[in-house]
Amino acid sequence: MDRPVVAVVLAGGTGTRLYPASRPDRPKQLLSFGGERSLLARTVDRAGFADEVYVLTRAGIADDVRAEVPNAAVLVEPEPRDTGPALAYAAHRIREQVGEAVCCCLPSDHHVAGAFAPTMRTAAAVATETGGLVTVGVEPDRPATGYGYVAPGTQFDGYSAVREFVEKPEAAAARQYIEQGYLWNAGMFVWTASAFLEAARETVLEPLLTALSSGDAERGFRAAPSISVDRAVLEGAEDVYVVPAGFEWADLGTWDAVWRAAERTESGNLHLGETLAVDVENSVLATDEHVSAVGVSDLVIASYGGRTLVVPRDRAERVREVVERLREEGRYA
Repeated sequence: MDRPVVAVVLAGGTGTRLYPASRPDRPKQLLSFGGERSLLARTVDRAGFADEVYVLTRAGIADDVRAEVPNAAVLVEPEPRDTGPALAYAAHRIREQVGEAVCCCLPSDHHVAGAFAPTMRTAAAVATETGGLVTVGVEPDRPATGYGYVAPGTQFDGYSAVREFVEKPEAAAARQYIEQGYLWNAGMFVWTASAFLEAARETVLEPLLTALSSGDAERGFRAAPSISVDRAVLEGAEDVYVVPAGFEWADLGTWDAVWRAAERTESGNLHLGETLAVDVENSVLATDEHVSAVGVSDLVIASYGGRTLVVPRDRAERVREVVERLREEGRYA
């Protein structure tokens, strides 16, 4: 590689679907969910393939992030505006500080096992050789409705052009996408800083880029919409490619995803904290105090900080509705 590789770890979210474990003052990336280290620390650990590691986060938890991963540089975005503005800001700052680097953008809330570094090195090589934008695609093992999908087009040596991005589909459409060879969009992206900033011009991020060029990031973020990088840039860009993942992957966005990625008991249960299960199957019992359950199956029972959630495991996406209601009532913080 003829230029530095920088891992950009996204760690600004709150993880609302993992309520009540994840809250604004203790977001999921700073929690371990059964591991020895936090999700953030594990992400930084596996970014060892990069020459440098930057963590992009929000002001309210920046000190906690620095304490958690003291060997990483920390960028603080002025306001939370989703991954589109966040990654534009990161590319701009990294080009200023490091130069014409290859940015490997990694969410801090993923489960990864296997040959991660080789896949990212391949993606970095593709981004350098093509001058394009690269995403990592995962072979689906089920018609998941909580993930976005990417359709591979023209094939090259070890990667493909992207024919189409699809937002989270209904179950029937997801089954069709799998039959047609679509991949899950893992939300891991690789590009040179300049290639991304050029692709972001003449998009909804243009006012932000203009403000960043004049040194006024705060004004730029106030003008920026809250939008994902997929919608803001990738879906309308030319020269977008997908590299297939050579590793096991899950987005730990919901309790069901945490359950799927974890080691479980013979009864199919995941125990986090001090728990007791009697005649319980395929459930999550998670707490910072104590939880007992009797005669139930396929549930999430999570109790943290004096708050308790009970939800069918296959409806774990609906936890966001609880959070929205609590926000409306001023009871989420």
